[in-house]
Amino acid sequence: MRTIASFTRWFCSQFTRDELFEVATIILEVLDGSRDDIRLKSTFRQEHPNYRQYEVNATVPLTEPHDQAPSKATMDWREELSRREAEGTPLKPVNRRGGITPPAGSRCERCGAPAQWLYVNDGRKCSQLGCKVCGLLFPVRRVRHEASGPFWCPYCGNALYKWKHNERWTAYKCKSGRRCPHYRQRYEKLNRRERLLVRTGMASQFKLHYQWRSYHFDPASIRPQVPDDSGPSLLNVRCSLEAVGLALAYRVSLGLSARMTSWALREIHGIAASHQTVLNWTEAAAPLAYRTLQRMQGTMTEIGTAADETYIKVLGVWHYTWFIMGIETRAIWAWNVSEDRGEVPALAVINQALENKAPDVDATLVLVSDGNPAYDAATNAVNCDAEGIPLPPEQRKVERRTVIGLRNEDEQSEQFRVFKEHIERLNRTYRYHTRSCSGHKTVNGAIALTTLFVAYYNFLRPHRSLGGKPPLHLDELDGIRTIQGKWLKLLQLAA
Repeated sequence: MRTIASFTRWFCSQFTRDELFEVATIILEVLDGSRDDIRLKSTFRQEHPNYRQYEVNATVPLTEPHDQAPSKATMDWREELSRREAEGTPLKPVNRRGGITPPAGSRCERCGAPAQWLYVNDGRKCSQLGCKVCGLLFPVRRVRHEASGPFWCPYCGNALYKWKHNERWTAYKCKSGRRCPHYRQRYEKLNRRERLLVRTGMASQFKLHYQWRSYHFDPASIRPQVPDDSGPSLLNVRCSLEAVGLALAYRVSLGLSARMTSWALREIHGIAASHQTVLNWTEAAAPLAYRTLQRMQGTMTEIGTAADETYIKVLGVWHYTWFIMGIETRAIWAWNVSEDRGEVPALAVINQALENKAPDVDATLVLVSDGNPAYDAATNAVNCDAEGIPLPPEQRKVERRTVIGLRNEDEQSEQFRVFKEHIERLNRTYRYHTRSCSGHKTVNGAIALTTLFVAYYNFLRPHRSLGGKPPLHLDELDGIRTIQGKWLKLLQLAA
């Protein structure tokens, strides 16, 4: 609305009052449909809200076909024959004509009558049988054909076929159509315009069929990116290490840019260090901070976590920073920087959170995030073994919870809204401490600054909700009064 108001203000400044009356007349003609030479902006997305809506099915497929045994009979055919004989109307077996017989071993689904009491009800098609004893008509229980894939639809039991394939995953799809309850449920959500498109052959654009992805890599082998330790080293610093601590205090703790940090070192402390030197110190300190985080942060004893991603620029291109934080401790347990918002970086950050989970905590990790389907795909991958077969419910590692929008439109959003609020507050804090850099020239620079931010957030930043204490307390930092001294101690703990 702010953009529309600004545009309207500029638009009115370009015309006189009489010219605006002419413009208003033309706009009214466009709105009532009398002007065919001027077209409005397309509202296809509003008219077709489900068009190409990418979703990941949370229901895992079957690894074995449904049991095709007939349902248990509700009456006994022998008793029915005895009753008919007592009444003076005995029944005789079916008199076959034309050589059409039911499949061997067929039995009535209601009374259990064997094949000699059954007849084929639709001629040579032989797809429906009738029972002479109880009068039931039922389909022939045909032998199931072996599936080409390893999965079956959990809704209709039909075999999934191989639909798409690339180097990362293979997608399987159910082709039952309207016979599948999943298809019918998704079809009922479509509006009138979308159903017309489905009838014209565009059903694939609305994801009506059940789908499942099987990954070709071991999900546990995916790891987040870490700072590169082959670059500058703090051993080659010509100034004192006190200058490095001051640079990290200004650059990370206060969120100043590299040039402002260089100016502060020169004008306040009399230390001559260029902005490139500050960047070099930052990239050299990041691997040490990462080792300190690995050694000193301990293990995660909480199972309630929140996940989200925010933006960061590298060479003018948007990249994404992923976080998973604990709700009880407010600590960041996993982070990652990636070029896209796909399932692989999401899987990497989930794996890091699982690695930091305490061994004695057997409960399943609860992951709360927004509607990004990458979390659903990553959760499905984590809950599968190395061969892509879904694990039993009691062995699954992650449970996914979704909070969508700003209002609680469902029970799940209302229950886990506080998780979403905490992770959004973390994103705001991260953007405050990284906004001054106005982007990075290398991916390693973005990873380095993010790693230093995580170290500052977990060990140094006071939280009002925690009584002015950081999420993770280190006894080694007690007694150090200055922030630059605490930074140097954190780097020292990496050894």
